[in-house]
Amino acid sequence: MSSSTPEGLTRFNAVDAGEAQAALHEVCASRAWGDKVLAQRPYPTADALFAASDAAVAELTAQDLAEAMAGHPPIGRPKPGDPTSSREQSGMAGASDALKAEMLELNLAYQEKFGHVFLICASGRTGEQMREAVRSRIGNTPEREREIVRGELGKINRIRLNRIAEGESQ
Repeated sequence: MSSSTPEGLTRFNAVDAGEAQAALHEVCASRAWGDKVLAQRPYPTADALFAASDAAVAELTAQDLAEAMAGHPPIGRPKPGDPTSSREQSGMAGASDALKAEMLELNLAYQEKFGHVFLICASGRTGEQMREAVRSRIGNTPEREREIVRGELGKINRIRLNRIAEGESQ
């Protein structure tokens, strides 16, 4: 490994498989994704880790995607005591009660139609932007929505993997 390997990535490469698997599970709840990313250690660069993640996301079955989405709380309702979901959904933190109520209704309608949580890379988005995204996506076909979800999951995984590579806590 070159000296340019980020400290966190060096640490991730060196930990035992169980610890690495646990860290990957915090990134993405899909076992298939975690197994594929774990199998390619050690990673010489963060870009190599991201590429492995992207390839693993591309190969996820509908069941694997469902497993991954089950690890994500609805937008506007981050997991209590989970700093990762709170940080990622910070755009909803200052939302009005009316917007929060509307997001709850939209989340429920979306979940009823598609059978899973509305998944979006919420980092850097406002509550209004997330509302507009769910409004526009609820009209999608299940096939189209599954591919959008796959893309959003890939973005979320990259953000979370970058935190590991840089040695930041999740």
